[in-house]
Amino acid sequence: MTSAAGSTMLPRSFLYVPATRTDLFAKAAAGATDAVVLDLEDAVPVRLKDEARRSVRSWLDEDGGAGSHAARTWVRVNADTLGDDLATAVQPSLSGIFLAKCSSSSLAEASRLLDDLERSTGMVPGTVQVVGLVENASALLELAAVASLPRLTTLGIGEVDLLADLRMTRSTGSAAALDALRSQVVVHCAAAGRQAPVAPTSTDFHDLDSFARTSRHLFDLGFRSRTAIHPGQVPVINDVFAPTAAEVSAAADVVARFEAAAGGVTTDARGQLIDAAVIRGARETLDRAPR
Repeated sequence: MTSAAGSTMLPRSFLYVPATRTDLFAKAAAGATDAVVLDLEDAVPVRLKDEARRSVRSWLDEDGGAGSHAARTWVRVNADTLGDDLATAVQPSLSGIFLAKCSSSSLAEASRLLDDLERSTGMVPGTVQVVGLVENASALLELAAVASLPRLTTLGIGEVDLLADLRMTRSTGSAAALDALRSQVVVHCAAAGRQAPVAPTSTDFHDLDSFARTSRHLFDLGFRSRTAIHPGQVPVINDVFAPTAAEVSAAADVVARFEAAAGGVTTDARGQLIDAAVIRGARETLDRAPR
């Protein structure tokens, strides 16, 4: 899928898989998720980092690049070990990276390294997409600077780390404040012309009804993808973040009417004026439709 801006439209669902769990790589990639995220950050003890990198590299070289799995391969990398992590991950079979604890400086460094690694591996410059994870107060304060860096595809939120850094407790009393923080990410992505941000996951993978409710809420706030830590969460994400058949049909009708008008004034099936914002929304809906 491609966005209106020409870049690859982000998947609906991202399933985290610890980079140490090689037994789960193929199983996760063959499942319902749109993308697997091989996790070189929090899920890997320091003493196992080198082994985990070798496992990721092997998957990208042999399995991830073989085209035998529907899911795209992403890798979550650590800002503190960018050089080693990116040298491992940047291969033609890689779709993108999640940059943990993203900041303007770490994103700038990742951009430089990605440019060099893409050239050295024969990839088209800018091929590797980048989702920067907002995980601390400092990142919140420089959202505008981070969102303006050209290499960024969009932002995501690492809410567990973010709430800990802010000393916030997740509760009904803090729900409005948390939504305000989420909305800041949505606003900055939109203002910078980035794709819609990636919603945070839930560590409670047993209560899928609650996960569906929070997914719909995050969709309403402006997120268009979500991360998962358990395969059971993936079908919920795919259902919530994919447009319905009726929405796809209506979007196709709007685009067809607009194109037939050849730039003239036209209306949708309800008689509402079709303007630039309506067209952008319709094209995004078509881009997000399952293929």
